[in-house]
Amino acid sequence: MPYRIAGIDVHKRMLAVVVSDVEIDQEYQFARRMFGSNPEQLRSLAAWLLEQEVEEVVMESTAQYWKPVWEALERYWKPLRQKREGARPKSGTLHLAQAQSNRGPRGRKRDFPDAERLVKRLVARELTLSFVPDAEQRLWRTVTRRKYQLTRDHVRVQNQVESLLEEAHIKLSSLVSDLLGASARRMLTALAQGETDPAILAGLAHRRLRATPQQLRDALSACADLKTVYRRLLKMMLEQLQFLEQQIGQTRSGDGQSA
Repeated sequence: MPYRIAGIDVHKRMLAVVVSDVEIDQEYQFARRMFGSNPEQLRSLAAWLLEQEVEEVVMESTAQYWKPVWEALERYWKPLRQKREGARPKSGTLHLAQAQSNRGPRGRKRDFPDAERLVKRLVARELTLSFVPDAEQRLWRTVTRRKYQLTRDHVRVQNQVESLLEEAHIKLSSLVSDLLGASARRMLTALAQGETDPAILAGLAHRRLRATPQQLRDALSACADLKTVYRRLLKMMLEQLQFLEQQIGQTRSGDGQSA
């Protein structure tokens, strides 16, 4: 019984797909077909692979374009392939090859030849394969990456706030441990909204704050002559921080929910 493997060269808008029996002594004979990358075409790809009795599929990890192809085959091809009568232990296996391990001569991409080379190198065990977690794990990895990006953006904007205050001669960061803590944020919000009296700003601090009112007034003394552009920039940064905090909160709220 032939053992057929498919190779898929993935592009943004099209897929070059080849299929060959790999349990032969002579040169591989490939069936070739082009598919689009939209959902309907991916379902057609899965149906064609079933029709061709393909046991395994290997594709190249091209940017993010491999992901919808993988997910479509995982949904429409893999379970049906595994349930077929006489299915072998590796039936329905998907492989993701690192692009570097499938480079052609001089790094050229040539669609069908690239797909054929994937099959040949998979059989020869010359590909470097990547681990791909299951669908639920991939979802949570996406959420985790987004949370990391948001947190990194939050730190970046917080640093920009401190830099702006230093440039404007507002020395608040030298007196508070957390520039975005409750006391500091109340003072910064009032400052951004146009308050010019250091005493009023200092009065917004919590009584447990270690800095004395006099120290706060001194640190905020430049607010009386603060240029409008600094207030506007500070307001924009505070709004951006609030938005990022809301986004981070939404990613955290989904941690306990099922995918």
